[in-house]
Amino acid sequence: DQICQKNLANKDYKQFEYELIRLFSLTSPVTAEAFENQTVDQLTEIVYQAALAHYQQKMEENAKRVFPVIKDVYQNPNNTFKRIVVPFTDGVRTLNVVSDLEDAFESEGKNLIRDFEKNISLAIIDESWKDHLRKMDELKQSVQLAVHEQKDPLLIYKFESFELFQGFMDNVNRDIISFLFKGELPTEDPNTIREARATRRKESIKTSKEDVLNQDQQAMRQAAQQSGGATVTKVETVVRERPKIGRNVRVDIQHVVSGERKTVKYKQAEPLLAKGEWVIVEDH
Repeated sequence: DQICQKNLANKDYKQFEYELIRLFSLTSPVTAEAFENQTVDQLTEIVYQAALAHYQQKMEENAKRVFPVIKDVYQNPNNTFKRIVVPFTDGVRTLNVVSDLEDAFESEGKNLIRDFEKNISLAIIDESWKDHLRKMDELKQSVQLAVHEQKDPLLIYKFESFELFQGFMDNVNRDIISFLFKGELPTEDPNTIREARATRRKESIKTSKEDVLNQDQQAMRQAAQQSGGATVTKVETVVRERPKIGRNVRVDIQHVVSGERKTVKYKQAEPLLAKGEWVIVEDH
């Protein structure tokens, strides 16, 4: 939908063709003339149906191509292992797919393709998430400098982290789609398939929601402390800690992204504050 909407708005058929080839390895299902006359919804539906048919055909061909290799490995009396590791490549990088050898053989390669979809998706999400956490850590360091620009570090942090997460989601979707459409077995040599062995992770990376929230809260406390020690002229201050507020007391709240402000009863503000999209402010 993003590809169709952006390029249709710019009337850029060449870029539209390029992005379909780059992401889906798919030639355009519409001509340049038809492209000009389609709405975004119509064009999106045409591209979706063409991409889906192309992907299903490609996965069937991959299953047929990989089955002779699986068969050779399964029928080799020297191979006693149960689970296998099969390398797939999109022409740029290679990722390993773990699958059950017997299931792959009995399904004529179809089960391996299903494992390919799951393994590749999880591998890309895991890799992208680690990169996202590194960027978030860099943001926590840089946001503390916002006080020198007379900006509230909490608002900057929330705005920038929201932008980072949106970018993370877009990149994950694009990388997964691109690899699934382009991924193939690099060679049809049975020797490329090896036994899957359990491995222990050498490093522990905090990826749980609670861990990330704890890190975020620590970064905001540090930013708040630095903000308190600096000489900054500010119109308003975000309240991070305050005495208990009565449910019918009217409070001022501000949206962390748009900056919109409004006055509501505290009981109406509670669900908005819980989502982290709004904060309580007080004027000085």
